[in-house]
Amino acid sequence: MFNIQFSHWFPVQLRTKIAKWGQYLSFVVACITIGAIVIDYGYHLHPYERGMLEYLYHASWIAYSVSYLISLLFLWKSITRKNIVATIIWGVLLSTIGISKFIDLPPAYNWLGHHLIEMGVLGLFSALELSRGVIGLINKRTNPVLLMAGSFILFIAMGTLLLLLPRSTQEGFVLPVVDALFISTSAVCVTGLTPLDIAQVFTPSGQLIIALLIQVGGLGIMTITSFFALFFMGGSTLQRQFAVRDLIGAETLSSLLSTLLNILAFTFAIEAIGAFFIWWSIHGTLSMTLGQEIFFSIFHSISAFCNAGFSTLSGNLGNPSLLTAHNGFFWAISLLIILGGLGYPILINFKTIVFYRIKRWVLLIFRRPTEKKAHLTQLNTKIVLTSTLILVFFGTAMLAILEWNGAFKGMSVADKITHSFINAVSPRTAGFNTIELPQFCTLSILMYLLFMWIGGGSQSTAGGIKVNTLAVVLANFVSILKGRQHVVLFNREVSDYSIKKASAVVVGSICCIILFYVLLLLLEPHLPTRGLLFETLSAFSTVGASLNITPLLGDASKLLITLLMFIGRIGFISLLMSFTKRGQQPHYRYPKDHVIIN
Repeated sequence: MFNIQFSHWFPVQLRTKIAKWGQYLSFVVACITIGAIVIDYGYHLHPYERGMLEYLYHASWIAYSVSYLISLLFLWKSITRKNIVATIIWGVLLSTIGISKFIDLPPAYNWLGHHLIEMGVLGLFSALELSRGVIGLINKRTNPVLLMAGSFILFIAMGTLLLLLPRSTQEGFVLPVVDALFISTSAVCVTGLTPLDIAQVFTPSGQLIIALLIQVGGLGIMTITSFFALFFMGGSTLQRQFAVRDLIGAETLSSLLSTLLNILAFTFAIEAIGAFFIWWSIHGTLSMTLGQEIFFSIFHSISAFCNAGFSTLSGNLGNPSLLTAHNGFFWAISLLIILGGLGYPILINFKTIVFYRIKRWVLLIFRRPTEKKAHLTQLNTKIVLTSTLILVFFGTAMLAILEWNGAFKGMSVADKITHSFINAVSPRTAGFNTIELPQFCTLSILMYLLFMWIGGGSQSTAGGIKVNTLAVVLANFVSILKGRQHVVLFNREVSDYSIKKASAVVVGSICCIILFYVLLLLLEPHLPTRGLLFETLSAFSTVGASLNITPLLGDASKLLITLLMFIGRIGFISLLMSFTKRGQQPHYRYPKDHVIIN
């Protein structure tokens, strides 16, 4: 622990009070600065207005500098070896703004311009301060699910305001507030439903906002804020760490930061590799400039890995420019969807297994003794991988059989197999479509509905009831048929709580879908009932596929679907549990009795 005698010149209470007010000041400044950046980015400003913003940026830099100095002078003892690097980074960034303000940089280092450097650094500082405020709520014993729900609502509101900015939409187009809210919710909840054509309505700036909202929603808002709080701010309490651990699924407190780093590393690495292969498959074929191709590739890589289903092309992935000679593109998109749908715990388990195998091979080469570890592959990994393989192969085969001479008629054999594959992968829960879904036969639509309801892996970017839930329910069904007292999966006994929760999730999902479906029938009696059922299930499972019903919905129905997308992303049972008061477990048990079933 570092120490400095200057801090002892002031009483402890005074130092604490000054630091506390400094944090309050930083939070207020962060909110004002974020607002200023939004106005600067979204509106065409007069020179006078831009000058006022420059004064505001300057005041914000001064406030952050003062706050930083206060932290150094009065709280130096709280700066440990763990966050000394973050403290240095803060100082370097503040110095960068100062240099860009008062010193003319050489042209080689000044290509971004003073203004852009200032906006970027101040925006980063403001995001960190807002994260500190959000994580601070965890320390007040706030219900983690409610906190996550509140964070989603906050980002949905921010996304709505950003999409309403004049620079976000094409000139002359006035975006209705309901549509902005709908699209923002769809992006943050990684759904993909949209009442408007993204390519025709939004400018590149608007599409960039949608991509950022998808990324935030796919990563998990609490993952991002938790990472900022734990890495950049340090000093998190035990209560805070327990709450964050439950939100991101870390196994132990010691693995908390490493889990966060793994999540971010996996996300950005997979998306970067996916963007490269997408760019490779479309380069020079879509009449785009190099910059447009790069943006197209990054956007679709984010949208695919986060299972969002948004596209910058009219007609989604069914755009005529993509339908021929782009099988590589569709396979890249499909693999990104699958990886995003596996879930971060499975990806982290993959990393553990691979690193262990490599380490063991190296030790064997040098003939050093090594202890062989058993059960490296976790139960959840086995469940998700097996379920995913079965669903993908079954769906691909069924679509190929049902639509070979139907929706896929006139395609080459390679194209038919490719479109069968991506349309079997996409319902769980990406929502991309390469073929207009109304062209599919009734059996294909029914399979789509089933796949949407199932979804992907737990703690993944996918929605639905999750394959983990389905596996437990089916295993319970088999155990009842065989007269077993316990539920077993892959030679592991499933806990009673997991069985109860899986059953609750299935029942809750069915009740929620029926309720919202009935409400939609009442609000939209003139629309096809099959289309409304498809829309309801797509919104609940955060899929984004549609039978072309979304643009026909009225404002009330759009708000209903918006609420359903939010519930589907948070989790219906989790949301209900967060509002239910949990009492202490009684120290007694009632006599057991059998209920007559069937």
